[in-house]
Amino acid sequence: MFKKAALIIIGVGIALFVLIQFVPYGRDHNNPPITQQVVWDSPQTEALARRACYDCHSNETVWPWYSNVAPMSWLVAHDVEEARLNMDFSEQDNSSIRAEELIRQIESGKMPPPQYTIIHSEARLSDAEKQQFIDGIQKTFTK
Repeated sequence: MFKKAALIIIGVGIALFVLIQFVPYGRDHNNPPITQQVVWDSPQTEALARRACYDCHSNETVWPWYSNVAPMSWLVAHDVEEARLNMDFSEQDNSSIRAEELIRQIESGKMPPPQYTIIHSEARLSDAEKQQFIDGIQKTFTK
């Protein structure tokens, strides 16, 4: 009896997993065109920004394989949409970036977010890299 119930539960789970793959949200991986770009103070600052921020906060997102599999595709699409709304390095120039808020998010450890850096270890910044990035942000946006 227990074995039969377990098989039914597993079967229903697999069927639901297959069905949710047909939900279209999270599948549109077209990056919008770049309309403006930040001019960074140095190639090092730009490299840190690209490494830690650009996958979510730009129109140059690299969509990983799991962004095609629901329900992860829903989470990834939502996170990128929200990130671009808050700050998009591909649609804002130096005068429109809120440097203080960006620095606050980095210093507090909220950015890049832990759920991102768990999977994308290259986005983790050491303390020295965080300070270098913060210094570069100040130079870039307070001219």
